[in-house]
Amino acid sequence: MVQRKAFLTSRPTVWSALVPVVAILAGVLFATSGSVAQGRSLRSDGAGLPDLIREQTQDNKRMTNQLNTLTAQVDALTKTSVPGSSEVDELKAKGDAIAAVAGREAVQGPGVEVVLEDSHMPVDQLPEGFTVDDIVVHQQDVQAVVNAFWAGGAEAMMIQDQRIIATSAVRCVGNTLILQGRVYSPPYRIKAIGDPKRLRAILDQSPEIGIYKEYVDAVGLGYEVTTSKKFEFPAFVGSITPDFATVGSE
Repeated sequence: MVQRKAFLTSRPTVWSALVPVVAILAGVLFATSGSVAQGRSLRSDGAGLPDLIREQTQDNKRMTNQLNTLTAQVDALTKTSVPGSSEVDELKAKGDAIAAVAGREAVQGPGVEVVLEDSHMPVDQLPEGFTVDDIVVHQQDVQAVVNAFWAGGAEAMMIQDQRIIATSAVRCVGNTLILQGRVYSPPYRIKAIGDPKRLRAILDQSPEIGIYKEYVDAVGLGYEVTTSKKFEFPAFVGSITPDFATVGSE
């Protein structure tokens, strides 16, 4: 920055008289600056506005070049992967093969339904040693049925009115079920499509369900199993993208 010079119009004799005063004031200013700075520069550490503008301009230029490069790569891949190409056909075949497993297709077939319900026994009539927690269906009870169905070879499953898949989370708060963002109250209906005989057999073999049945007898928890010749399940509409994943050994 250009510093403007002051014009002195005073007489030489007056200027000569002012020299000592100016020298004293300058000394005071130097001492004050040194005390305030404490060995540091009094200039601002931050860049000026012009410097910031230049820096941002360079960043914009760099990101624009990256965008152009990526756009060119996408265009090239799009041209080489037109419908009918071997790569597209191969990916489509793989997608179709896993669509059913991922629950992306509506399915129908025979299966089994389990209904779990809270006990209607009055609290003041509970047997000795039992509490209110013992007469409601909990998360582990619902999960026990779900796990048994998957272990029994279930091809598809629903809880209440929602299709679920192997990664669906079952959460209960009190006597309410939270499933994929929705809240349900008992009775809880879990349906599975698969071999009915095998599904019913696996329910009978489950240790967790066996414990639940003991509470059915003791405090009246609801447990009902029925077989259907035909269930119709809609496609799963939730996300199938995992938040965490690891590479397998094979």
